[in-house]
Amino acid sequence: MEDNCILTMKGISKAFPGVQALSDVDFSLHRGEIHALMGENGAGKSTLIKVLTGVNRQDAGTIELDGKEMLAKSPLQAQALGISTVYQEVNLCPNLSVAENILIGREPHRMGGIDWRALNARARKILTWLDVDIDVRQSLGMYPLAIQQMVAISRALEISAKILILDEPTSSLAVHETAKLFQVMRKLKSEGMGIVFITHFLDQVYQIADRITVLRNGNLVGAYTTAALPRFELVAKMIGRNLTELEDMSRFRAETGRHIAGEVLVEATGLGRVGFVEPLDLTLHAGEVLGFAGLLGSGRTETANLIFGIDKADSGSLKVNGAAVVKHGPLNSIHQGMAFCPEDRKADGVVGDLTVRENIILALQASRGWFKFLSKKKQYAVADKYIQLLSISTPNADQLVKNLSGGNQQKVILARWLATDPKILILDEPTRGIDVGAKAEIQKLVLVLASEGKGCVFISSELDEVLRTSHRVVIMRDGAKVAELAGDEIDEQAVMTVIAGG
Repeated sequence: MEDNCILTMKGISKAFPGVQALSDVDFSLHRGEIHALMGENGAGKSTLIKVLTGVNRQDAGTIELDGKEMLAKSPLQAQALGISTVYQEVNLCPNLSVAENILIGREPHRMGGIDWRALNARARKILTWLDVDIDVRQSLGMYPLAIQQMVAISRALEISAKILILDEPTSSLAVHETAKLFQVMRKLKSEGMGIVFITHFLDQVYQIADRITVLRNGNLVGAYTTAALPRFELVAKMIGRNLTELEDMSRFRAETGRHIAGEVLVEATGLGRVGFVEPLDLTLHAGEVLGFAGLLGSGRTETANLIFGIDKADSGSLKVNGAAVVKHGPLNSIHQGMAFCPEDRKADGVVGDLTVRENIILALQASRGWFKFLSKKKQYAVADKYIQLLSISTPNADQLVKNLSGGNQQKVILARWLATDPKILILDEPTRGIDVGAKAEIQKLVLVLASEGKGCVFISSELDEVLRTSHRVVIMRDGAKVAELAGDEIDEQAVMTVIAGG
């Protein structure tokens, strides 16, 4: 099988200030193989990929492509060598058309200018291959995140690549879109392409991957054929600790359910926005986790945006802490004791060029007003408190947040809002794109916060996560609330039946 190796990485080590990101890691990829790269956030997956694609240079170790030593000095050079990457966070230009995004830098020309007809035709062809039917002349920003992800994948596939790296490509895709992507991956595999697949969806790994390499804390745990590695063992290798709390949180959820008080923190009556959310009623009590279940585009995020005031409702009314909301907006919501962790942490969450400390104190400072500036001493005290409380993996509070792993960035956003001591937490996909262990920590934290009397709205595209964490579940479909389940009614089969239209 070694003769079939397209990529060999040996003894790769990489250190950043205060962090040993990789220590003597080996990785290999064969032609016609889908190879899953697994591990918790901070395990070293992203760093390994960045070394391969020329974003970072390794401190030690060698990389061979087709049996010849290579060193990509930039992502553009890696692309020229045949290594194409689609990152977890969509890095495209929303103001440009879909076609321009797919072919940027490779536009066909005619008579000294861009041949727009040929450009659009080529873009349409690759999207048709993915069975995506959209107008390629429209601005990318007009389309939802799932479509933007498919465009990013189309852009990578349009390049004639030897190796395709997919970093969490399905995190924003619906089930049928994921199935289409897998069809394309299998086709590319059959044509001899090597595919590196990074994901936190274990089911998807066992559906599509031929081999699995596991990293933990920057070290290689091992490489295994998928068929020979049971799921339980994979999780054990990834997290390296007892799995009891990961297997079932239903008992803990039941215990925290005893703290649900009669106090209504949020009450929406006929709340809606034309074209986004049909008028709906809902309540959130102190000490309760209210889960939102539904497929992509069902209206979960749109409802959260209405509650927090990011979008303006055009029907219905909203009460927060028993008082009718008249002037509604994010700043007013913060003053009322609300906190909101958005779905897209890159666009709406962390500020990459600020430090961990600066990111954590943002909301607290905004709630005080800019004329009541927090002293540096107070800023460090707040930041250090939540770094310790949430086990944020960072050398110190002055580390730039963009240097942290995705899961740790997510914890920084949580820390930002916890620092405001909110009564109401709205968490939209708080575990999106993070590993099994960090997911369990965040799920448990949500239940602990509820037990302390806070009300939590919990939105997740992973149904089992919603069921484990929620005391009550609202089910959305096509922008409408179609059911609400509580207690013993919360059952996977029942929820799936409602989502499917039963």
